[in-house]
Amino acid sequence: MDTVTVNQFRDNLRAHVEKVIAQHEPLKVSRRNGADFIVLSAEDWEREQETLYVLQNRSLMEQIARSSQTHALSTGYRPTPEQLDEINRL
Repeated sequence: MDTVTVNQFRDNLRAHVEKVIAQHEPLKVSRRNGADFIVLSAEDWEREQETLYVLQNRSLMEQIARSSQTHALSTGYRPTPEQLDEINRL
């Protein structure tokens, strides 16, 4: 993660924001008083919130673990060719 001073951020606000959005990489802005902050695109913030929700949800994490096990053993659900066609049309 790149770090810039608050003055650098202010002087080049548009460029910094465009870079954060385009590269999906947060930017740390440091201040003299030590109260630093992070600039993050809304899309990336929403993605992080979804990830935190899944990680905190025991039921979802158990389901993911079971799915990973059945996939590794090739014993999971296999859709029919017709079902795959229907899914691909979505």
